[in-house]
Amino acid sequence: MGDVELWTVILRSFFIYIFVMVIMRMMGKREIGKLSVFDVVVSIMIADFAVLSIEDLKMPLIKGIMPIIVVASAQILLSYISLKNAKIRHIVDGEPSVLIRNGKIQEKEMARQRYNLDDLMTQLREKNIAHVDDVEFALLETTGKLSVFPKKDVTSQVKLPLPVIIEGKVQEDALKQIGQNRFWLKNQIQKYGYRDWKEIFFASIDQYGKLYIDPRKD
Repeated sequence: MGDVELWTVILRSFFIYIFVMVIMRMMGKREIGKLSVFDVVVSIMIADFAVLSIEDLKMPLIKGIMPIIVVASAQILLSYISLKNAKIRHIVDGEPSVLIRNGKIQEKEMARQRYNLDDLMTQLREKNIAHVDDVEFALLETTGKLSVFPKKDVTSQVKLPLPVIIEGKVQEDALKQIGQNRFWLKNQIQKYGYRDWKEIFFASIDQYGKLYIDPRKD
């Protein structure tokens, strides 16, 4: 690469940097963790167009920045329309999904969102929620963040409950930790009217021996 090409790359990079920064500011301020799927797609496309403009020195600069202008303009226009029209906003950004309602896991909604129990329990623990039964509502926001509304104050000192059944499968390690076996678990779930653990989507036992059961097909 000659000196002329080197300086061309440097100047193009600086110009594209300033140009993209201005475009992103025009598109509005939003935290990275709160970007919708549409925002992420637009950001990735702008980044790709910017790289092409820098790498391909034979491409006229105007051809490199024009796709960025078009994509950014489309995003700004669609954002403005979304402010005025709730239906468009729901199509573009989506809607929150209720994953827990009145202490019950919404199995069908979790399946629709492809959201597994490990993800749910991790997010609850991060919010110092030990029991699913302590949750009034848990909503999966359009950004992927889980908003949790507890029934009561839950402290971090509470010992976490052990999952003994996950998606109809007995968790042998959890039973060993509490010194119990499948026969004991069978008797426990029968007290709640269940004949087999395959009827149960999720079950856990807390430090006081209380069994929480969420059946399949809410």
